[in-house]
Amino acid sequence: MSFKDLKLNRPILRAVAEAGYDNPTLVQEKTIPIILEKKDMIVSAQTGTGKTASFALPILQSLFDRQDAPKKGKQVKALIVSPTRELASQISDNFNKYSTYTNLRTAVVYGGISIEPQKEVLKKGVDILIATPGRLLDLHKQDIVNLDYVETLVLDEADLMLDMGFIDDVKKIERLCTKEKQILLFSATIPYKVEQLANSILNNPERVEVAQNASTSKNVNQLLYFVPKRNKIELCLHLLRNTIKGHIIIFRRTKFGVEKLEQTLLKNGYKVESIHGDKSQTARQDALSKFKNRDANILIATDVAARGIDINDLDAVINFDLPNIPETYVHRIGRTARAGNKGVAYSLCSADEKTYVQTIQQLIQVQLDVIEEHPYPLDPKAKPIVHKSKKTGSKHKKGRKSEASKKKKKRWY
Repeated sequence: MSFKDLKLNRPILRAVAEAGYDNPTLVQEKTIPIILEKKDMIVSAQTGTGKTASFALPILQSLFDRQDAPKKGKQVKALIVSPTRELASQISDNFNKYSTYTNLRTAVVYGGISIEPQKEVLKKGVDILIATPGRLLDLHKQDIVNLDYVETLVLDEADLMLDMGFIDDVKKIERLCTKEKQILLFSATIPYKVEQLANSILNNPERVEVAQNASTSKNVNQLLYFVPKRNKIELCLHLLRNTIKGHIIIFRRTKFGVEKLEQTLLKNGYKVESIHGDKSQTARQDALSKFKNRDANILIATDVAARGIDINDLDAVINFDLPNIPETYVHRIGRTARAGNKGVAYSLCSADEKTYVQTIQQLIQVQLDVIEEHPYPLDPKAKPIVHKSKKTGSKHKKGRKSEASKKKKKRWY
């Protein structure tokens, strides 16, 4: 099947061809015709399957006939809500690429940077708005964004949006749009809470599932190292010196963990960048461009910061901390071995993470290869370390009232 078969018009086909795409991916083939019929949809598809184009192209197509409204008269007709700044900015790049030969205007708004330039852009009028929930509601409160004309609402990476606590914001945004709108919900996985959200706001949706959520690429070699928690940094350095070469992402669970590991690797002479939620948008984008341009060959990231980032040609992924949600493991290692390339995923597992390995293996139906030959083996009998506080009770002595205050005093009331 080619893009022509999907009944897209010439200006859009031209932009798609110039972007280097010949044939639609499976998710695009399945979703574009249904979206053009204006039906609500739930799409389950991993990052990297081409899902941004699967909603961007039909949205541009359906707005094409009304693209020449005077600039000031343009109203937001398509709204794409995205959980992170990186994703929002990536979706915006895609829309700009596909709309090259149209007069449709796209804007992107997110927190972490000044709101004033965003207000200026919106006042000029836009057709398509890509936004993170918090900043969108701020702008709406200030009467800068009017959602009364939204015909298509896209909720991208819905599972991540709910994990980040945006459920109430998402419901509020949905209520601010028109009742007659089409809603498209995209999610890598469809856990119960995403299902609940879909049931409460979608109208008789069509469902498309592309590739089992648990499918890990056959081209990824998945290796597992059991190691005491205190020796993880030494093992990581040992692997970087002797085994792992090339372009690498290292995942850690917390921002503090990211910074600690970054300092250690910098001291050891590695070219490292990092991204996590506390960094400003500019700092995150700088780190990403340095990594993409090969000024740094190691990127350390938390899952939220790394979700949906498009980085090609990764040689390896290191799970410094194993994720407690097995689907997250699939996301992480899916960043290597893209487009037919080979890659390796290294997982460092301490005693308290053994249960995570079991749930991951159940989900992906693959036994991870355990590597026993390394300098910091974990004693098989090692029990997880439980940190207990030595202090008991309150630090304040009981009965701190003074004798005077205990005596009955006459009150004026």
